[in-house]
Amino acid sequence: MRRIVHCRFMAASSLDTRRGHIIAPWRSQLEPLTAYKTEFVVCDQSIYDWFRRWRFDGTWERLNAELRERLRSRLGRDRSPSAAIVDSQSAKTTGVGGEQRGFDGGKKVRGRKRPLLVDTEGLVLEARIHSAKVPDEDGTKLLLEPARDLLPRLSHLWVDAGYRGRGRRWVEEVLGLSVDVVRKPPKPVPENVARIWAQKWAKEGKAIDWQRLMPPRGFVALPRRWVVERTFAWISHNRRMGNDYERLCATGEAFVYAAMVRLMVRRLARA
Repeated sequence: MRRIVHCRFMAASSLDTRRGHIIAPWRSQLEPLTAYKTEFVVCDQSIYDWFRRWRFDGTWERLNAELRERLRSRLGRDRSPSAAIVDSQSAKTTGVGGEQRGFDGGKKVRGRKRPLLVDTEGLVLEARIHSAKVPDEDGTKLLLEPARDLLPRLSHLWVDAGYRGRGRRWVEEVLGLSVDVVRKPPKPVPENVARIWAQKWAKEGKAIDWQRLMPPRGFVALPRRWVVERTFAWISHNRRMGNDYERLCATGEAFVYAAMVRLMVRRLARA
């Protein structure tokens, strides 16, 4: 199983699109599979064929769910999470064509969005891919509605400011979950403005609130939101996930689950 996933990620980016052959050196990684007496036949299309079958019958999602539950048990957590984090990543698409493409005006990216629902360990609970023009508030329903029956203990969500408004209201009213909006820290006040405020407060005899005037600069890890950002980084370590190369959104979703399967199999093997 682990070798099939590994070969799929390595071979997918090394195809000769004119002749449909796998370019060396990745073919050498497929050869050990022939030593096993299975129905798996190593050829140029076999890896894709198995990937496609597992996408159609939901095997990737089931593998992700089963491995996630086992890994959570190893970590001493309940198999079903009670809290989760929601965020999305905008990815550029290529010229292969396909469905669900648009422009994300906030991030200035033309392509698709990858909304993720992850637990507090950063493991993916649900993944969806849709056009980048769909606002996060509307993408919330697309992401959470299929997962409402699969996560019976889920009761709390952390989201960023992009999900406030109708997205947050839908989660609270329809799903009955509590929602905590994690906002970015305020931007630093310009130095000349801070000097004027300090002079006015000094004249009035007020204590100077330096934290308000000069908030911390540089990187600040936002509560809980850093967990889902780390998950996006894990997924992006796979070369295939750098951009959205897929014609179908369902294929991109399967690659997200395959990336997490690969990561969790490695963790369980080392535990």
